Amino acid sequence: MTSVNYSAPATMFQLPSELQELRDHTRNVVEKECFPLEAKFLSNQWASPDTEFLGWGEGQVDGSLPAEDWKRLREVSEQAGLYAIGLPEELGGGGLGILGDFVVACETQRSVVPLPRAHVPLPLLKGTDAQKEQFLAPALEDKVLMAFAQSEPNAGSDPAAMTTTARKTDDGWRIDGTKMWISGAQQATHLLVLAVTDANKRARGGITAFIVDAQAEGVSTAPIETWLTRHGHQYTVYLDGVHVPDDRVLGEVGGGFGVGQEFLQIQDRLARASLAAGILSRGLDLAIDWAKNRITFGKPIAERQAIQWMLVDAFLDLKSIRAMGYETAARADTGEDVRYLASASKFMGGNYGHRSIDKLMQVLGGMGETREQPFTTWYRQLRHGRIGGGTDEIQRMLIARALLEDGSTIWHA
Repeated sequence: MTSVNYSAPATMFQLPSELQELRDHTRNVVEKECFPLEAKFLSNQWASPDTEFLGWGEGQVDGSLPAEDWKRLREVSEQAGLYAIGLPEELGGGGLGILGDFVVACETQRSVVPLPRAHVPLPLLKGTDAQKEQFLAPALEDKVLMAFAQSEPNAGSDPAAMTTTARKTDDGWRIDGTKMWISGAQQATHLLVLAVTDANKRARGGITAFIVDAQAEGVSTAPIETWLTRHGHQYTVYLDGVHVPDDRVLGEVGGGFGVGQEFLQIQDRLARASLAAGILSRGLDLAIDWAKNRITFGKPIAERQAIQWMLVDAFLDLKSIRAMGYETAARADTGEDVRYLASASKFMGGNYGHRSIDKLMQVLGGMGETREQPFTTWYRQLRHGRIGGGTDEIQRMLIARALLEDGSTIWHA
């Protein structure tokens, strides 16, 4: 290699060696433990409230395994050191931050069988010591399962327009309102609810985050039927005079909008990029293998330019999505404001991921539509990524706002 006369940049496109090792380690675990279970998972014979895996990602679709398989996979995840890789070490995690978590997610998403990993809303890391003890530590043991409740029937893309209110009482707060599109609400033990506490300030100091007991009086849920899954995944949540004590306020009163944005940026929008990167990585594996071995008119379809170009398009999209995700995660770990980058990651994951899985599915033809292959599952997940967590149009709006307000500092960074 030719020597160069410049110092290495602080953030390189190439992962640091310890994260490369983590990537390879995760890939080996997934290929050994998850790939062999895919046919069983896709047959979806074991779905029931008692045995179905609790899927928290927005892209969760039909698929199930017996309870003993989920138990073993959970043990594998813990023993491999992957279960809570991104959380601080003092809290029982691996201490590898948002980028480390992103790297692991890119590999686990290569399989339709999700390797169990800790579901800990990041805003909990900023809770009081008492809240961390009560909710954070138990969340690592699945004793606390928290669903994020921000969206409403008329306030999804514009959360500042929410109508759910929290009014101060002598012994806490009273919450009234309706939330919609809440993933995992019926299975959750607690809800992270955002509610208006000052109708004049709203997003500028008038929205507060509350930890609400999902079994509290006045809380009820109803499943929403979507094309993603035949069993409950997203729910409408009704809050009718729900009492919440003062010690269940997460963060400052009036600081809830920032809490919600932190969750959305990292655990929703950035997660769309790792989902797409993992899917396209495995999709290319399968499509290229198929193209080399599928013979039509006397030669492999891999020799046909139409097929080659579809594979190239998917490769370019994968590299772009993953690079944007790496940058977003690395900058987030340094404490930067990554709102526009998270929106870009989400937009690219949803759009580039969807258009490329469509092409890879086309390479397989009829086989791509069978349940023997994971493409139909991936197609639904990635198409949903253009809506869930904020539509394409909202992400464009957020990125444009950053471009116009911050100027060239954004594209020169």
